[in-house]
Amino acid sequence: MQQINHLIDGVSVAGTSGRTAPVYNPATGAQSGELALASVEEIDAAVASAQAAFEGWKNTSIAKRTKLMFNYRNLVVENADEIAARLTAEHGKVLSDAGGEVARAIENIEFACGLADHLKGSYSEMASTGVDVYSVRRPLGVVAGITPFNFPAMVPLWMIPNAVACGNTFVLKPSERDPSAPLFIAELFQEAGFPPGVLNVVQGDKVAVDRLLVHPDVKALSFVGSTPIAKYVYETGTAHGKRVQALAGAKNHMVVLPDADIDLAADSAVSAAYGSAGERCMAISVVVAVGDVADPLIDAIKTRVDKLVIGDGTDPASEMGPLITAEARDRTAGYVQAGIDAGATAVVDGREANFDNDGFFLGVSLLDNVTPDMTCYTDEIFGPVLSVVRTDTYQQSVQLIRDNPWGNGAAIFTRDGGAARQFQEDADAGMVGINVPIPVPVGYHSFGGWKDSAFGDTTIYGPEGIHFYTKPKVLTSRWPDPAGSAVNLGFPTNQ
Repeated sequence: MQQINHLIDGVSVAGTSGRTAPVYNPATGAQSGELALASVEEIDAAVASAQAAFEGWKNTSIAKRTKLMFNYRNLVVENADEIAARLTAEHGKVLSDAGGEVARAIENIEFACGLADHLKGSYSEMASTGVDVYSVRRPLGVVAGITPFNFPAMVPLWMIPNAVACGNTFVLKPSERDPSAPLFIAELFQEAGFPPGVLNVVQGDKVAVDRLLVHPDVKALSFVGSTPIAKYVYETGTAHGKRVQALAGAKNHMVVLPDADIDLAADSAVSAAYGSAGERCMAISVVVAVGDVADPLIDAIKTRVDKLVIGDGTDPASEMGPLITAEARDRTAGYVQAGIDAGATAVVDGREANFDNDGFFLGVSLLDNVTPDMTCYTDEIFGPVLSVVRTDTYQQSVQLIRDNPWGNGAAIFTRDGGAARQFQEDADAGMVGINVPIPVPVGYHSFGGWKDSAFGDTTIYGPEGIHFYTKPKVLTSRWPDPAGSAVNLGFPTNQ
């Protein structure tokens, strides 16, 4: 049984709380590891390590920080397959999805490698007579990240590279469900040459979260997870004087107009709804079929679903793996039944799929004739269920998105450039795709939703990440004219 520990001050530290949690292989249902759950004292030790390291790290030159970040980037690239294997072993996603997660994570490290340009500040000479004004950005101190199970490598790397490159030190609390990949990327951080304490990892549950939220030395906290917990994290952290960015849940809509390319829309709906077993905050969970596109679109989606290969993520033939836990599987199945009971049509019922082992597998479901009052529409299922809502007009489709409490992402599929341009303005969401089902920004932009999909004033990574992890300082200076100064500057009289 693998023992999974903390990483504090650059070394592996066994848990002392006496509390542990099991880690499973979702493809088999077997326990693969035992995780140490941190006590308040262990959280304090990690924060103390980060605080001690901050004084030296904030004064480390940008050139040195950049060199270490390049080292780290290269190590992550070299170990990409190992990271992906750990993702598959504990999350269950297929290796191709895991590899994609690592690739998107590397984008964020590469952005941080060029952070020197973003930290240059600004300068105004002679703002007034003899007065110069310039602004710089300074690190905050110890910052923390609480990350989810669905992207255990990528989401920590939304946070850590920018935070550290800006001169902060970091305490990571990853999900207790799949902790091996984030622990491994932290070990690579040490191998890259970063000083001990610049990055610490504490394994834990609510005890760890609550302590980080109130610890006086933690200046800022980044969170990604469900809406209720995001709201709790935001309210608790800000009440204790911290900066908080808390990214939350979603119910992402994909509007398909009658002129859309049916094959493109169907391919996109299947990959966006069922990839990673639907356990993505940017998954498409609602297709809004406008007018007479509904029947051919549903037929095209069903044709693809019938060919979808579900199995162990380590099998190259598998296109979708299991869900993260048995509880997640059973909850998702409950939403399918609730939709049917409320009047939805089960074009494909994932509960009818049979699997030969004890893994947390569930087939994919496609529900037609879904209405906005059904729980399969109102709730974030976070599983392989795609609901189809039929509308008569574009305006009705846009209104669905506006009325939804979440605003993470939205997409439209159409050949009409005017309709696409109008949707860019009308879609009430932070990230919008045009013939792109999952419009996750590249690493040099920033990620974040609207409404109940995000709490806080900034989105995450990219330029907004720099803003979040630094504070401005403005300096105003006046120097007397050397010719009239009483100070002997040592210049020769003929100068």
